[in-house]
Amino acid sequence: MGGANSPSRVLVAMSGGVDSSVAAALLLEAGYDIAGVTMKLWGGPSDTGCCSVSDVDDARWVADQLGIEHHVFNFGDDFERHVVEPYVADHAAGRTPNPCVECNRHIKFRRLAHRADALGFELLATGHHARIVTTDGGVRIGRGVDPAKDQSYVLHMLDAPVLDRLLLPVGEMTKDEVRRQAEARGLVTAAKPDSQDVCFITASAGRRKFLSERIGMRSGRVVDTAGQQVGTVDALELVTVGQRRGLGAIGDGSPRYVLDVDATSATVVVGDRAALDVSVTPLEDWRWASRPIAGPLGVQTSAHGAAAPATVDVDGTAVQWSEPRRAVAPGQSVVAYAGDIVVGGGIAARPVHR
Repeated sequence: MGGANSPSRVLVAMSGGVDSSVAAALLLEAGYDIAGVTMKLWGGPSDTGCCSVSDVDDARWVADQLGIEHHVFNFGDDFERHVVEPYVADHAAGRTPNPCVECNRHIKFRRLAHRADALGFELLATGHHARIVTTDGGVRIGRGVDPAKDQSYVLHMLDAPVLDRLLLPVGEMTKDEVRRQAEARGLVTAAKPDSQDVCFITASAGRRKFLSERIGMRSGRVVDTAGQQVGTVDALELVTVGQRRGLGAIGDGSPRYVLDVDATSATVVVGDRAALDVSVTPLEDWRWASRPIAGPLGVQTSAHGAAAPATVDVDGTAVQWSEPRRAVAPGQSVVAYAGDIVVGGGIAARPVHR
């Protein structure tokens, strides 16, 4: 640790993208004693996410430009245990997981914080588009100022011990401003496109190939809401609630949407668009950021979706939507906001009865 007059030591997670590059540059210019780190998480093929060899190279080049140390931490075993294995198990169980949330929960913050402690870094920093807000209930994650790039949804689980030592330098900036800052400093990542999708699912092979190499694909019956069989699917593990395409020929050919996936009986229930709307979404593993809030909230069910008005049961067992809305696939994160501040989050559960 630094002495009383020493600048705080900050370990900056550098993914090789423009956001974390600018975060590192801003912190260095603000007088912090910083070092960059790139986490090597996935050792297999990757062409869409943030774990490629070129990303490590880009992060190293930026660190060289800034004149700071750069480390590569291999957390592959942790990533396999906490992200990949649960992802596969969820698909086998008929759920639709969010691996990026679990990566943030277990690896990019918890595991990295442990390593920072071992190396004597007081603070952590990332290039996420979110803000840390102090309220009367303590520190919370708030939305980034750029609504198109806000990442508070995938950071909703971060608790006070992490937030107290976390810096998010680009959370107050739009993406255009970040790129302008990178260009002004001549950073090699200034024009680099954003990473997309799940890092361990390649665009060329997709989920089917990835999952079929780890679990057997099972066929399943497709039934209507009356229980009558109207078709079949060849890979139950690839079906998700809300899906319309990829179901093959079913019934009379009119549009049908997946309402439920029952892995135990290998059955997919389909119905028309109206049948997909629900008034209640059951929850599991819900955690309030502080005290339960009984009043109206904004509740978001996807990383790039909008919050919808709702209330969350104080015991965290269900979301009560103010107006019926499209069903949430079991396994997806559900995050509650009071204004722009995260106040709770959990996972959508499968309804007991439909």
